[in-house]
Amino acid sequence: MSYFINVILPIPLDKEFTYRINKTEASFIKTGMRVAVQFGKSKIYAALVTSIHQNPPLVYEAKEIEHILDEKSIVTKSQLQLWSWIASYYMCTLGEVMRAALPGAFLLESETIIQRNIDNVVDDVSLKDDEFLVYEALQHQSLLRIQEIMNIVSKKNVLPVIKRLLEKEIITVQEEIYEQYKPKVVRFVKLHPEFAIEEKLQTVLQDMKRAPKQRELLMHLFTLQAQNSKPIKVSDLLKTANSNASILKALIQKDILQEYYLQKDRIDNEGEAVENSKELNQYQLNSYHTLKEQFREKDVCLLHGVTSSGKTEVYTKFIEETLQEGKQILYLLPEIALTTQLITRLQNYFKDKLTVFHSKYSVNERVEAWYNVLNNKTKAQIIIGARSAIFLPFSNLGLIIVDEEHENTFKQYDPAPRYHARDTAIVLAKMFEAKVLLGSATPSLETYYNVKQKKYGFAELTRRFGGVLMPEINLVDIKTKYRKKEMTGHFSDTLLLQMQNTLKEGEQIILFQNRRGYSPVVECNTCGHSPQCPNCDVSLTFHHYKNQLRCHYCGYHIAMMQKCMACGSVDLNTKGFGTEQIEKELQELFPDHTIGRMDQDTTRGKHGYEKLINRFEEGEIDIMVGTQMLSKGLDFRNVSLVGVLNADNLLNFPDFRAHERSFHLMQQVAGRAGRTNKRGKVLIQTYNPFHQILQQVSVNDYLGMYKDQIEERHQYKYPPFYKIIKITGKHKDYNRVNEATNWFAKSLRNVFHDHVLGPEFPLISRIRNQYHKNIIVKIPRGQSLHKTKEAIRRIHTTFSTIKEFSGVRIIINVDPF
Repeated sequence: MSYFINVILPIPLDKEFTYRINKTEASFIKTGMRVAVQFGKSKIYAALVTSIHQNPPLVYEAKEIEHILDEKSIVTKSQLQLWSWIASYYMCTLGEVMRAALPGAFLLESETIIQRNIDNVVDDVSLKDDEFLVYEALQHQSLLRIQEIMNIVSKKNVLPVIKRLLEKEIITVQEEIYEQYKPKVVRFVKLHPEFAIEEKLQTVLQDMKRAPKQRELLMHLFTLQAQNSKPIKVSDLLKTANSNASILKALIQKDILQEYYLQKDRIDNEGEAVENSKELNQYQLNSYHTLKEQFREKDVCLLHGVTSSGKTEVYTKFIEETLQEGKQILYLLPEIALTTQLITRLQNYFKDKLTVFHSKYSVNERVEAWYNVLNNKTKAQIIIGARSAIFLPFSNLGLIIVDEEHENTFKQYDPAPRYHARDTAIVLAKMFEAKVLLGSATPSLETYYNVKQKKYGFAELTRRFGGVLMPEINLVDIKTKYRKKEMTGHFSDTLLLQMQNTLKEGEQIILFQNRRGYSPVVECNTCGHSPQCPNCDVSLTFHHYKNQLRCHYCGYHIAMMQKCMACGSVDLNTKGFGTEQIEKELQELFPDHTIGRMDQDTTRGKHGYEKLINRFEEGEIDIMVGTQMLSKGLDFRNVSLVGVLNADNLLNFPDFRAHERSFHLMQQVAGRAGRTNKRGKVLIQTYNPFHQILQQVSVNDYLGMYKDQIEERHQYKYPPFYKIIKITGKHKDYNRVNEATNWFAKSLRNVFHDHVLGPEFPLISRIRNQYHKNIIVKIPRGQSLHKTKEAIRRIHTTFSTIKEFSGVRIIINVDPF
């Protein structure tokens, strides 16, 4: 009797594939295990088993698997169910979801290994230059990889060289698959059991009088054992004894000491909780009880609390309750920057129950976190992470907290799956019958609309913790200030005066400018030429600290030019400003104070955020300049002034969410001010102080903004009243993209009529040498979402068979906001 398995491959193909297994393998393999399979002529992948059955495939002959990679399942059935929903809802393939969901170490692909054919005698005179270089390298090395051959022959395309060497039977080629994850093994040491008897130990110590250093090391081992019952690490012993490895080696060789190895996690939060969670004040208690009441009927609730109202303490109470029920908690955050402060706070409450999971962690650390969650270990009861933590293998999920739920960073834009972590969390919670708590000072319009429709539960926190007043927000008209010559660089006299007073009182300042770099445009004053990126339709941004012009879309960079590329003039000028230019101006204006900058350029690496945030918290930095990563949920006790340097570049953006996002961002950044006893101040510099959104920000009028925006959304047929699917065509040929998207839009109009907008080129129509053109499909309430997607899929399938459009990539983005 034949046995077969269905597997998902980590490649963008729609269907599962069937492979043959034998009876023994069938009894061992479980759903969620990985097996190595050959796909195509020679490539080997780690595929994930979805089912075991006895039905041979009808269209093709099933290949046998190479070997089994896991001893037990690494993916649960509920995960596969979630993957299936994501692939269906966000119109992508299961392979793409698999690639996004699993840590990189699980996604094994074979590597091509080139070896010398030892059975063949080679006449090296007959070899071409590049062939001879590879042949010569194989004389000294047993095997070569593709990347190594590229370096040897200094070419990117080395396949023709390999092909010629294969034809001459000089080399052999094979595919090799290997595990990337390496467990961390720690070396420990202990006294040999033979010397547990005191008489024998005394004899040894007597004999060691002529080896004082060995004796001293042994005495330190006894001291460490007396102080602590835990195993003794070799590194700790050598450090305490101020000794070296050779002395330890001598003791091991004499069989006095024994060495042994234990596997350890790379991330360890061992120890007891430092403090109990704080007592809730009256307002927090009211919200907490309201939410508890609401959770009896509703699975999703929104906690709408103003900045610094103590939402985290309310979350903590729900976490404690869920832990008592023996269930897991997922705490989702929009930015890795936020995890730093929150981890410290939650570690104080739940020291050994916490696991962190985000993209700045190494491959090995993520694999360990994955296994801890899969095995429901004590240290993985509370999982804090950015959006990718939604894919972890939960077995007993009780609560999901989505903090700052309005943030657009919860949406994945590239590559597929283009999922929204908040919406996916609600689906995941439903699978486990868990509760979802959404929290924000400025909820997204969709969430608040669901509250108004009685779909979600709701509780409010309208007062700041400790009775602290909301910050005083003032608008500064910089159009008038420029006219009256009351500006110093990019600072109005009002802002500078407030900054001087704040620094005199020993308090800190946050300045917000949502653009990194020094200046977005470098322009020639003689001919007006501005250097552009050769791969994208954008001007190059000047970065002063590297003296470089950089493209923020593709990473292209050149050294800052000394003269104009077009006319040769040396009269160059910068237009616009970023965080770097503000930092430089501040260093000149406040030379006696420390200036910090927080943007993508200064926070690279795993601990980049942490170092900056810690320095600011400890008062080492007086003024912090930053982009939007500064605005989100961070808690700085000594900040009394926040300045927004230019509010207009947030508002004037061609997006139906621009005004809502501007309100969120300015409210959030304003919320960093005055979080202790003294009332904070916020100054927003703008050319248009009478703008409706800015007026609403200045009086903290969320409801006014909601009513205005929801009315506009209804009028112009945008979410939450209409669903949106964005379809983008991409190709390096401008005409081909045009023709392809016109055909696609015409086909869509035949089905959906007036609900199709476009095709239109976006604001930046070329990125990385690819032209983009967008089509928007609007789906009204009564229209079936499933049938709409099916129609789009059918059109896409037909499109991919048309020869003229070959090479045009179609990207489908559901809920593209």
